[in-house]
Amino acid sequence: MKARIPKNINAGSQNNVNQMIKQAQKMQDEITALQEDIENREFTATAGGGAVEVVMTGKKSIKSLSLKPEVVDPDDIEMLQDLIISAVNEAVDSIESTTESEMSKITGGVSLPGLF
Repeated sequence: MKARIPKNINAGSQNNVNQMIKQAQKMQDEITALQEDIENREFTATAGGGAVEVVMTGKKSIKSLSLKPEVVDPDDIEMLQDLIISAVNEAVDSIESTTESEMSKITGGVSLPGLF
């Protein structure tokens, strides 16, 4: 017995697949553009009431580090180190939360491992 399959049964499926591929390509283009945009941004963070300020790029590279003279105490290097670490960590957190927030707008909240 031969099964009867309509001739155009695959046409609808093919259109759906093509549409999904186009949507995925569009999403990939948007993600790439957003990643480039974030990499070109600057993120500023401070610690110690503004005594230490760090500016980082979206690529997580330190662009500048500013210290107020009153925070530089040769007898308390550990405090200065802690303030610098705190400011850098805050800037990195800002970059990551901005990236996650803006990516979720594109992906609809779906996590795509390896993209960001």
